[in-house]
Amino acid sequence: MLQLAVEFGSSVSFGPSTSIGFIENDFVAAAVEYSINTDLQMGQGLWRVARNHQLQQDFGDPCYLPQEREAQRMGQTAGEHLAARRSAPHCQVPGSDISHLLRVRKGKGEQGFIDLEMLPPELSITILSYLNATDLCLASCVWQDLGNDEYLWQGLCKSTWGHCSIYNRRVPAGFSYRKLYMQLDEGSLTFNANPQEGIGYFMSKGILVDHPQEIAKFIFYTRTLNWKMLRIYLDERRDVLDELVTLHNFSNQFLPNALRDFFRHIHAPEERGEYLETLITKFSHRFCACNPTLVRDVGLSPDAVYVLCYSLILLSIDLTSPHVKNKMSKREFIRNTRRAAQNISEDFVGHLYDNIYLIGHVAA
Repeated sequence: MLQLAVEFGSSVSFGPSTSIGFIENDFVAAAVEYSINTDLQMGQGLWRVARNHQLQQDFGDPCYLPQEREAQRMGQTAGEHLAARRSAPHCQVPGSDISHLLRVRKGKGEQGFIDLEMLPPELSITILSYLNATDLCLASCVWQDLGNDEYLWQGLCKSTWGHCSIYNRRVPAGFSYRKLYMQLDEGSLTFNANPQEGIGYFMSKGILVDHPQEIAKFIFYTRTLNWKMLRIYLDERRDVLDELVTLHNFSNQFLPNALRDFFRHIHAPEERGEYLETLITKFSHRFCACNPTLVRDVGLSPDAVYVLCYSLILLSIDLTSPHVKNKMSKREFIRNTRRAAQNISEDFVGHLYDNIYLIGHVAA
């Protein structure tokens, strides 16, 4: 292009006052500048196309966004981040290719899902130990030997029902913990409908021995029994209630916290009556038996604990009930409580109020 421009400029005729050399030089310079600008624009255009294509590949990479966020957190610019990624091996995101996912889903053998039977038995049992009974039954449809493993069902039985009389006996040949789990579940459902029939079912299957201590341990170490039916049963079987109270350990517990723990296992009745008085009386004696040092230092007695328990229950209702507009103050609680229990220090009663105010109801 430059050569054509020079030849064209040499053949042009101008007037006598025109300097041919000057015009030729200007024309050549203009042609050179035009050529350079054109080549530069074409080069910039090609560079933009290549750059845009590269950016599309970089930004379209499935692993770009997480890495970009990490780069921004580390203070890198986008250009520095892309330069670092280009120098590193290409990132592959497992499962980002849909066709690959379909091939894996449809594949067989090594391309399919992990078969637990191909793993070491210890690892397979550990994986299945995280399942509940329903999921383990479903797993036994796929892996029959692993899903019916006695170790797994024994763990489910003892984690759901912590104590059964049958645990302490030598099991006969052909004993199945899976069958025992089904019987325990059936008996619990029966108890929640009729407590006496439920306990009778456990005894008929040899799961429980007809002894108050064994029944109390069974109740204490399970959460499958309905608390309303359990309250009815304990109201009828005071011998079992006595053993159940003895299983509680209130050592080094603050009185409101111990009362919460007690009512968590033995639910308080909804109305005040003889059964509630019996529960508080038994709790008071058990709390003093577990804390002889507190009884000696603070001056607590079963009668004083009995009074304090009723004060805590009334205070819990007063502070938590939306129907009570004028809440009892700390000063009022201390004054009213010390009228009934004069030997209790003012600081101790004040700590009782703070516990109810901060934590909440003792029998919720």
